[in-house]
Amino acid sequence: MKYSLMAFAAVLASSTFAFADAPVTPAEADKIKAVLEALGCTGGKMEKETEGSGYFEVDDAKCKDGQYDIKLNREFKVIAMSRD
Repeated sequence: MKYSLMAFAAVLASSTFAFADAPVTPAEADKIKAVLEALGCTGGKMEKETEGSGYFEVDDAKCKDGQYDIKLNREFKVIAMSRD
C-alpha cells in the first residue's frame, strides 16, 4: 500500500511539471508588449500556458490605475484582466 501511494505521488508530481507554463518567444513577447502598450500597461512576467490552450499570461503588469494579471488568447486578444 505504501509503495503504491509513493508511486502515485511520483506520477502526480511528474505530470504537474508537464503542465507548467513556458517562456514566450521573442516574437510573442513583441506582440504581447504591443497589446500592453495599447492598454497603457508595461512590464510583468510573460508566460505561455502549455496545457494545450495556447493562452498567454502576463502576471503583475503595471497599468495606470494599478497592477493587473492579463490573459491573452492565441490571437493576442485580451480575454481576461484582473486587478492584483
